[in-house]
Amino acid sequence: MNELNGLFRKRIGIPENEKLTFGTLDNILERTATALPFENLCILSNKTRAITKENLINKILVKNEGGLCYQLNPLLYFFLVENGFNAVLVRGEVYNYATEDWSNLGRTHVAILLQHEGQTYLVDTGFGGNLPLKPVPLNGETTSSMNGEFRVKAMESDYGDYILEMKLKYKDVDWKIGYAFDTKRPLEDLSELNEVQGIITQHKESRFNKTPLITQLKSNGNVTLTDTSFTQWIDGKSKKEQIDNVRFKELAKQHFGFLEL
Repeated sequence: MNELNGLFRKRIGIPENEKLTFGTLDNILERTATALPFENLCILSNKTRAITKENLINKILVKNEGGLCYQLNPLLYFFLVENGFNAVLVRGEVYNYATEDWSNLGRTHVAILLQHEGQTYLVDTGFGGNLPLKPVPLNGETTSSMNGEFRVKAMESDYGDYILEMKLKYKDVDWKIGYAFDTKRPLEDLSELNEVQGIITQHKESRFNKTPLITQLKSNGNVTLTDTSFTQWIDGKSKKEQIDNVRFKELAKQHFGFLEL
């Protein structure tokens, strides 16, 4: 078993010899979401590295860090391909609810498209607390997981030909747009991810280059840590604590396993 496959299985807690099938993907996605935090600490500490398979293995599986969409989804993509799945990476554009428009960053969201028995599915483990924990078919059918409902609709925009919509448990009454993505322009080369990383790291409107954010799904909700607050959602109830830098380091270690901050 090669390094990535073994380390990934160890990190999310599945046996080395377990054969993965389309039917086991729900379990894989749930375990990945609850094991790998969505976080931007390497951007703020100026420790970003080129996006390569080796660097992703080192960051997420050896150093036990998390990452953003352009790090988490490529790592999951490599894992799926090595286990026999037919997958590609695609880029998309996130919807901004504050401005009620697409974000100004361009196609900086990275997700996975998976083919299975003639059907195409969206797979994503890099969308913070908004993760569909199951593959979402591109035919418009609603997929339900422990954190909400998700569906993909065909819709032409400047950013692609489909959109992901979601209705998060305890939070959304109506469907809302997550992001648009482009099935016609799959990633041809990992170097495109360095372009994405450059925008996320440097663009003045990027929300990931200003203050720390660590968020992770839990089996009964999620936890989110910033430099000023720690929020726990447990069974639909929110508990928020204002924090300082010392407490930030304590909580990062306690809840997300970050030992060196």
